[in-house]
Amino acid sequence: MTGTEIVEMTAKILGTLRDQKVPAVGFVNEKKLYKFGEVDDRIKALSMWGDYGFELGNHTFSHASLNRVTLKQWEEDVIRGETVTTLLLAQHNMKMRYLRHPYLDTGRDLATRREAEAFLVDRGYRIAPVTMDAWDWMYAGVYEDARRRGDSALQQQLVSSYLSYTGTVFDYYEKFSKDLIGYEPKQILLLHGNWLEADHIGELLDVLRKRGYRFVTLQDALSDAAYSMPDEYVGEEGTGWIDHWAITRGQAPRNTPVFPRWVIDRSNALPHRPTQP
Repeated sequence: MTGTEIVEMTAKILGTLRDQKVPAVGFVNEKKLYKFGEVDDRIKALSMWGDYGFELGNHTFSHASLNRVTLKQWEEDVIRGETVTTLLLAQHNMKMRYLRHPYLDTGRDLATRREAEAFLVDRGYRIAPVTMDAWDWMYAGVYEDARRRGDSALQQQLVSSYLSYTGTVFDYYEKFSKDLIGYEPKQILLLHGNWLEADHIGELLDVLRKRGYRFVTLQDALSDAAYSMPDEYVGEEGTGWIDHWAITRGQAPRNTPVFPRWVIDRSNALPHRPTQP
C-alpha cells in the first residue's frame, strides 16, 4: 500500500475500535516506515494510534524471527525497532512496554528463549502473548487483490469464511483451555492492519460479542493467572500460548482447526505472497 492508503486504512480500523470502546495495542515493524516519499504518511499512520487513544508496542525493526537469526542480531533488531515508536509514545506520556514476537517464534531452544526474555525484562518490556489467531493475514492479501479488482463476490466469500473460521478457532481453544487448565483465561486476539479488518472488523467484534465476550486491555488480560503458568515451549514453528501451556504439560494439541485450503491456494497464486509463515 501507499502511505496515503495506510493512513486511510488505519483511520478506518482505529475509528471502529475507538467508537466501540475496544482496547488494542498496535505492534510496529519500523522498517516499514522507510519508503522513499512516504515516510511522513507512514509515521502519521503510527501517530494516529496515540491520537485515537491507543498504545503502540515493538514487533522488532524488521520482523526478525528469533528462530532464524542469532540472539545478538535479534536483540539489535528489537532496539532498532524502538526509535520512532518511542518518540510517538512520549507525545502521549507513554512508554514502550510490550513486545510481540514476530511469527510468534520464541526461540529454537530454551536457553535462547530465556536469554531473550531476560534481555526484554532489562529493557522494560513484557512479552505480549497470543491465544487466538484466525490467520487474518492469509485472508488479507486475497481480499485486497479482490478489492482492487472490484470482485465483490470474492470479497464477501472471504469475509464469510474468515468469520466462520474465527468461530471455529474460538470453539476449539475455548474448550481446549477449559480441559487443560480448568477454565477459560482472558483471551488475547492477534489481528493485523489490513483492508479486511478495516472494512469488516465491526462484524468480527459482533461475532465475539455474540459469544459472550467483552473487551479488556492487554494489561488486564495479562493479570490472569494463566499467563504465569510454566511455559517451556520452543520449536521451529511459533504457536499460541494455550498450545505452549499444553505442550509444556506433555499434552500436545490434537485435531486443531484446519485452515481453508482454497484461501491458501489463492494467496500462493498472488504476485506478492504474504511473508508470515
